[in-house]
Amino acid sequence: MSFNTKVAGIGYYVPEQVVTNHDLTKVMETSDEWIQERTGIKERRYAKKHEETTTTMAARASEIAIERAGISREDVDFIIFATLSPDYYFPGCGVLLQRELGITKTEIGALDIRNQCSGFIYGLSVADQFIKTGMYKNILLVGSEMHSMGLEFDTRGRNVTVIFGDGAGAVVLQPTQEEGQGILTTHLHSDGTHAEQLAMLNPGSHGGYHLGKENFGYPDEEYGEIFIYPELLERKNVYPNMEGQLVFKNAVVKFPEVIKEALEKTNLQASDIDMLIPHQANLRISQYVQQKLGLRDDQVWNNIQKYGNTTAASIPIALCEAWEAGKIKEGDLVCLAAFGSGFTWGSALVRW
Repeated sequence: MSFNTKVAGIGYYVPEQVVTNHDLTKVMETSDEWIQERTGIKERRYAKKHEETTTTMAARASEIAIERAGISREDVDFIIFATLSPDYYFPGCGVLLQRELGITKTEIGALDIRNQCSGFIYGLSVADQFIKTGMYKNILLVGSEMHSMGLEFDTRGRNVTVIFGDGAGAVVLQPTQEEGQGILTTHLHSDGTHAEQLAMLNPGSHGGYHLGKENFGYPDEEYGEIFIYPELLERKNVYPNMEGQLVFKNAVVKFPEVIKEALEKTNLQASDIDMLIPHQANLRISQYVQQKLGLRDDQVWNNIQKYGNTTAASIPIALCEAWEAGKIKEGDLVCLAAFGSGFTWGSALVRW
């Protein structure tokens, strides 16, 4: 007996605190016009420090998805958690979400995905294999990010800081025997050539191996005290860094490529897409991809204007918003695509 994987329930959560572009001008040299021109972003959400975390936001989104799937928390038999901003360096957020939802007695497995912007697509592909083989029946897949905890709020960090926001999205995935429904295909790719061009280099264990020790300020001693050396703070390696033009140039190539790969695999055309949900990296990238594929405005869902880039959470948040708005209906062909740090990128086609 063969199964496809369907989205049985979906939910999202974004924090209440709205941070506008004007708010950011108070801590760095920037402007609303500068940010909108380069990214399309008008505002983003920040979670409450010491009250909300990547995991608690994930739990709120998960509760909605579970309820909409018509199951109980105890019915969840596997968790997949995608994030680049975990509560702890280890353990991962998967087990923390299990605890937050109060389902530790079932002792289900929890898998953490570290593929940044492509994390949700990677998680979707992994879950699809588990469902197809009959191993699990109710997989909770979550993308959640609390970027605000680790951004550099000054002029030096503005190119990165203005882009990112906090939020979470979740889906419950189940098997279906309805022909042609559910996940039709997924495609995953990576190229580590430019890994450091979109990265947070510390804390890490490489000691400057890839780029030369002088770039990191690690001591020469064989063993030393564990703390952040002043050189690291000075060089800002404890914050995310991005070579924006390089990332943009790669994204506008790989985005349409991986979408076309999915369409060719299923013998479909771009015109068959009812809704494209791109990872909300940059509105200019999304608009370029839309133009490249010849899609109308009503065939693409963008919400980066009000949430910023929520990396692993951006696709499930946008997917849920589009569905709630009635823009995704039963039988619609939905295309998901992402590109980000790694570089990693991927796509999925889903018949709703």
